[in-house]
Amino acid sequence: MADTMLFLTELLGLKVFDLKGRRIGAVKDAAIVPLVHPVRVDRYLMGGDAAWFSIRHDQVQSISLDGIYLRDEVLTPYHSDEYMLRLVRDLLDQQIIDAHGRKVVRVTDLTFAISSENGGDVLLVDDVDIGIRSIFRRLMQGVLPRRWIRRLQTPIPPRSIPWEFCNILEPDPQRRLRLNISDELLEKMHPADLADIVEELSPDDRQAIFENIDSEVAAEALSEVHPDIQASILESLEADVAADIVEEMSPDQAADVLGDLDEKASEEILEEMENEPQEEVRELLEFHEDSAGGMMNTEYLALPASATVADAVQAMRDSAELPETLNTLFLVDDTGVLQGAVPVARLFQHDGSTALGSLVFETRVEVPVTESQDRVTELFDKYNLLALPVIDGDGKLTGVITVDDIISVLRQR
Repeated sequence: MADTMLFLTELLGLKVFDLKGRRIGAVKDAAIVPLVHPVRVDRYLMGGDAAWFSIRHDQVQSISLDGIYLRDEVLTPYHSDEYMLRLVRDLLDQQIIDAHGRKVVRVTDLTFAISSENGGDVLLVDDVDIGIRSIFRRLMQGVLPRRWIRRLQTPIPPRSIPWEFCNILEPDPQRRLRLNISDELLEKMHPADLADIVEELSPDDRQAIFENIDSEVAAEALSEVHPDIQASILESLEADVAADIVEEMSPDQAADVLGDLDEKASEEILEEMENEPQEEVRELLEFHEDSAGGMMNTEYLALPASATVADAVQAMRDSAELPETLNTLFLVDDTGVLQGAVPVARLFQHDGSTALGSLVFETRVEVPVTESQDRVTELFDKYNLLALPVIDGDGKLTGVITVDDIISVLRQR
């Protein structure tokens, strides 16, 4: 029965035979060319007596554990090609991202499916192997015959990742383009999972990811990364790229991360930002980070004290930047002085003509911008708050602290 699969460790050292069945060398590496075909092995690199030669996939007649038999033996000297992803040099023993399992893994082997194309055998990359079974294969290659190794590995459970869930780490932006490396898998991950992955990577790999993923995704992931790593990531990026990411963050998060940078780097990023978000962030940077002003977010929904439920519903529909954590509406007078707070859930219990003023919290809790972080945390605990308004010296609403902000503070402690 013909072989239907092959491992990279089995491919390495596999004998190559010419049209007359004479051995002409052995495989030393193999390469795919993603721009031509995403999974097919395009070239086999053979080490001869004095040099390396390149064998095209369409020169191969058959592939099995017994060797590679050619149907065209006109070989060409191997020359390095940036469009090639060499499987031994670039993948074996290298870290990659398992987007399905949401973790960083090290490649210990590859599994190929043997398929037929235009009358000859081709190899298609199927899985990335990361488990004990693949380590066993590598240790035994050259010690025992390949078929014996296959039989002996049977009791060991396989661990592998389908190729389509793998994201290759390549810091060089030009080579990323040549290798057709996409970050679509990363952009679909939960920001917290992506942050965990980023923290495991080298500085160069972190930089590559944040330079290439969507700025909104980058902002969400950066918000979940440890503060020390946040600063190093932003410092590694060009100011305009960093600014695009920071603009997508909430103002309080942006102020927190910029506050951890040195003044020069922070200023360079601020200067690249659009005027409106830049002004909001600059205002927050003036407050001490351990004060209510330093903790608050300027993204909230405030309505006139005379507004009705219908007005509130319409305002939420019209708000292009409605915070995902919105759970409370705030009422202010004509000068911006805080008058009260209304839980969003109460809107659904009353008709549109109901005055919001009749739905305000019975216990009014607020803090000045100068209030300490410890006191703010105590108030959230004491009153089971989801949101806490922050006022200036004149009683005007200047920002809101949410329970998410408190959770972040507690995590850092």
